[in-house]
Amino acid sequence: MKTLYILIISLMCSALLQAQYLAKVDKQSISNLSIGEQQQIYKVDSRYYSYLGLNLGKHSVGDTSLYNAYGDLRDDDPAFRQKQTLWRPVVAITGDCIVTNLFDTYVVGEDFTHVGFASWGRNLKAGFPWGSGWEWDHDRFGMNFLAHPYGGGTFFIAARANGYNFWESAPFVLFGSYMWKIFGETGVPERNDLLATTVGGVFFGEIFYRLGSNVLDDRTTGWERFGRELAAAVLSPTRTWARFTEGKLFRVTSEEVYQTEPLNVTLSSGLRVVNNELSFLTGSTNLWLSVMLDYGNPFEFTSRKPFDCFNVSMDLTKGMGRKTLDYITGYGILFGKNYESGGLKMLIGGFQHWDYFDNWAFEMGTMAFGPGIISKLPISSNSNLYTNFHVGVVPFGANSTQLGPDTSQFRDYNFVGGAETKLESTLQLGSWVNVVFIGYYFWMHTYVGAPGDHYVGLIKPRIELKLFSNLSIGFEHQVYYSDRYTRDYGDYHKVLTEQRVFLSFLFENFKEQKE
Repeated sequence: MKTLYILIISLMCSALLQAQYLAKVDKQSISNLSIGEQQQIYKVDSRYYSYLGLNLGKHSVGDTSLYNAYGDLRDDDPAFRQKQTLWRPVVAITGDCIVTNLFDTYVVGEDFTHVGFASWGRNLKAGFPWGSGWEWDHDRFGMNFLAHPYGGGTFFIAARANGYNFWESAPFVLFGSYMWKIFGETGVPERNDLLATTVGGVFFGEIFYRLGSNVLDDRTTGWERFGRELAAAVLSPTRTWARFTEGKLFRVTSEEVYQTEPLNVTLSSGLRVVNNELSFLTGSTNLWLSVMLDYGNPFEFTSRKPFDCFNVSMDLTKGMGRKTLDYITGYGILFGKNYESGGLKMLIGGFQHWDYFDNWAFEMGTMAFGPGIISKLPISSNSNLYTNFHVGVVPFGANSTQLGPDTSQFRDYNFVGGAETKLESTLQLGSWVNVVFIGYYFWMHTYVGAPGDHYVGLIKPRIELKLFSNLSIGFEHQVYYSDRYTRDYGDYHKVLTEQRVFLSFLFENFKEQKE
């Protein structure tokens, strides 16, 4: 549970501390400069660009300028963030494994972390992960598909914080995961942990690194600086360690140091009714809290980098037994390009996805890769249709057995692979009404476990009405379809519906430029 609490606190801290420090600029003195010169000098947010009548999101200088359309750095400043020698991230990852092992052994009191020469020698003889010396483990769902990916994220950030880019940092996650399996635990090493920790670590690591960059500001001092450094430490202890060893923890600069992109955080909370089958408002009622992060502007014309645009959503609620985290789902761009045709704006590229569902209908975790398109179509002068459409291959994942999830501390799910598709569409009617449709569909085929196929559908229509400023009220209807076709246990079908009434508040970091 400690990892879950850290994750929740991290997301909340990112919402509270997202604001950037902005220096006052004499707008009149630069109003006659070229766009490129204004981007170099005018490092402020979008409302100042609006003052100048600029729409830098469409301008070609976005590919060559140091700054994005909102006046923030497009990449970490190499003068303040030089690439360190290989031993620094290796030592940081090794130290992370040692600290985790000592904590689990002497604070939590786990038996499987009492390692020594005997366990190290035995695990070193296990051979390659696909050989007979490795196994598929029996840990509970949350441990394998949430805690391990978060741990992998700390390995990833150990490299990112030492000057390595996204692609260079990925192998360090595999290194850290393999080290933990061999030297951090006494049991037979598990191949599924190596997969989930590595792939999930890259996903969560880059997200937490970028959130940390939005929080950190080396120009600040005093209590503001302390709060920012503390929030960054919660997001990633390995980044704070790197900043400490390089003398960055207490330095004060006159310029921005880290890449920042616009970050919008939406907090929603209200009442939900969970029903069996298709009944309406007949089930049990409880409270829920949702956090959604939108990072980056998908419609800014710029040379794309991994995860310079991502979306993550999380639901917390009082569920069955120990279940409090209903789902985490998100995607980040790996590569892509912006296009515009008439009024239609599009971002087309390849995306990485992570999905974690742990509700009353099923448990399911997927890691997926595939093409996607994010578009904006103007309907009228103040109304737009936003659409996200993704298709992904799921090389590895998990889904609950034919009897559904339970609250045991052992494996109650199959290891699977398959495919997924996602559609998210929002019709923005003026500035007061949003009509939203979300539809996900998953096909999961069992690799390890009860042979069969599992088809999961999720439909979520929603309507939101703005009350004032950034506060809205809304109603949402959810339908989960879970269909299993197994070889040994027959077929199994379950439908779960929910109705939700909620209030939402948007912590808005930027407003898109008006045409």
